[in-house]
Amino acid sequence: MSAPLKAAWGLTAFVIVAGIVGWIVTDRAVFAVFLVLGVLTAIGAVVTGRAERAARSAAPKEGPTP
Repeated sequence: MSAPLKAAWGLTAFVIVAGIVGWIVTDRAVFAVFLVLGVLTAIGAVVTGRAERAARSAAPKEGPTP
């Protein structure tokens, strides 16, 4: 897992936790937007991770040329 992908997962966790805490503390549903943004960030991280793995597996293997 690359550093940017780890950062995306960290951002996802932060945004979701901030949304939950904000919603509980203030009792305002506007913090549901944070939850939606956190889920969208998670979806982006999953898609990026899959693309990263696909690119790695499709890359030619290092080694001597016949």
